[in-house]
Amino acid sequence: MKNIAIVGAGFSGAVIAHQLAKAGYKLDVFDSRPHVAGNCHSRRDVDTGVMVHTYGPHIFHTSNEKVWNYVRQFDEFIPYTNRVKAITNGRVFSLPINLLTINQFFGRTFNPREAEAFLASVGDQSIVEPKTFEEQALRFVGKDLYEAFFKGYTTKQWGLHPSELPASILKRLPVRFNYDDNYYASMYQGMPRNGYTFIVEKMLDQSNIALHLGTTFDRKSAGEYNHVFYSGPIDAWFRYSQGRLGYRTLDFKAETHDGDYQGNAVLNYCDNEVPWTRISEHKHFSPWETHEKTVIFKEYSRFCEENDTPYYPIRLVQDKSQLKQYIELAQAERNITFVGRLGTYRYLDMHVTIAEALDVSEQFLARAASDGRMPAFTINPLG
Repeated sequence: MKNIAIVGAGFSGAVIAHQLAKAGYKLDVFDSRPHVAGNCHSRRDVDTGVMVHTYGPHIFHTSNEKVWNYVRQFDEFIPYTNRVKAITNGRVFSLPINLLTINQFFGRTFNPREAEAFLASVGDQSIVEPKTFEEQALRFVGKDLYEAFFKGYTTKQWGLHPSELPASILKRLPVRFNYDDNYYASMYQGMPRNGYTFIVEKMLDQSNIALHLGTTFDRKSAGEYNHVFYSGPIDAWFRYSQGRLGYRTLDFKAETHDGDYQGNAVLNYCDNEVPWTRISEHKHFSPWETHEKTVIFKEYSRFCEENDTPYYPIRLVQDKSQLKQYIELAQAERNITFVGRLGTYRYLDMHVTIAEALDVSEQFLARAASDGRMPAFTINPLG
């Protein structure tokens, strides 16, 4: 019997592999892609030397000190503040919506108290319990800000009108009544000096880890292992027996230019008439480097088809109903644990993925010491 199989060499699989390898286990790590790090994969652009986030921007942020200390074992994290700009109706604003955004948009000079009172006055107070994304936005920021910053962008991102999306997608409306334009409120934020692929490669660089890239794991092989940690799509594991779960995918149009293209790492395009959702200029993710040329990605969102790379789980009513059926199938499996964004069908930031992978590793080691069975899920995917 081989020891452990890990399906997926993204952060979920890499963290679990690293932790179990340190504990003495022998592991086979499989990934159908020809590279590690999953959607966090980073690489040097051959033409410009710019560190490119192959599958779109990834900014590391967390308030979890344990996770922050863990990732810094593998690379130096250089302080980085994500300051997103947005273009709407031919004007540029800072995101998230903050006091500067409000004053610029309405041509006012509100102080924090006045701005808060103003938004309360323009919000639709007749909406007591918002049920949709649109109602949530109208209730808390009013029609003008909703239509300028949320309506078009959300329609492009999700392929649905905001009135068709649940309010939970906009759980906490990002509005600040000060001039803080840091996109995240996390305690720690930074960029790895050598990129995310470098980190994952170091995690997996252990003698008792065998890495199999460009290799699809055959479910029939699961019986050859004491345990399998699976971070691929949960519906794929069961051969889509309950139908395909809905995802959004992204297409990127890469362009190379001389000099500086847009002066910022991320620029959102909120108008529905513009086909892309945002443009990322990758050299601004590594401001400590100097490059004469620049690489930009224009980002387009669409429904994920059979051979596409899944990004965001849609999780509408039908998807959750299917997911419940897959959860029941998963819980009947033996010696397999479903982990990560695809394995649990949830949108997860990097720091949450790493925290959960650390927790799964700790639970496995504790249960192994007492011969306890590892469950299919250590969290509730429907939560």
